[in-house]
Amino acid sequence: MELLTPYVGRICGPIARQDGPDAAQDALIVILRGLRQLREPAALLGWARTIAVREAVRVAQRAGRTVTAPLDELRAAGDPQLATDVEDALARLTPEHRAVLVLRDLEGVDETTTSSVLAVPLGTVRSRLARARRSFRKVWES
Repeated sequence: MELLTPYVGRICGPIARQDGPDAAQDALIVILRGLRQLREPAALLGWARTIAVREAVRVAQRAGRTVTAPLDELRAAGDPQLATDVEDALARLTPEHRAVLVLRDLEGVDETTTSSVLAVPLGTVRSRLARARRSFRKVWES
């Protein structure tokens, strides 16, 4: 669990925003409860990623908030204005669009795996990603 906690938190944070810690906790509970059913130990990170994304989207949808949590990594890099701008742009996206952006652009997961993790068709991943990037760019440039 020591290794999974930061990984799950890194996935849940950008998707569920200020509810990221709650989403991470929910995901870790699901992971802990289902750990005995995991048959292939090598699949642990992929399995945990799937659970984390689904829990983060669920928590974000349930909360329905637009206020965001700080992006600590950008703030730590020394540019608080950039972090604020990114937070604002992400806050305007739906949880589904944030999820696809996190998987593709932050985690570097391919489209097929993203489709599997989000349990949506490949075409839906591509269209969500295009819309999410377009929306992010529109907010960023305004």
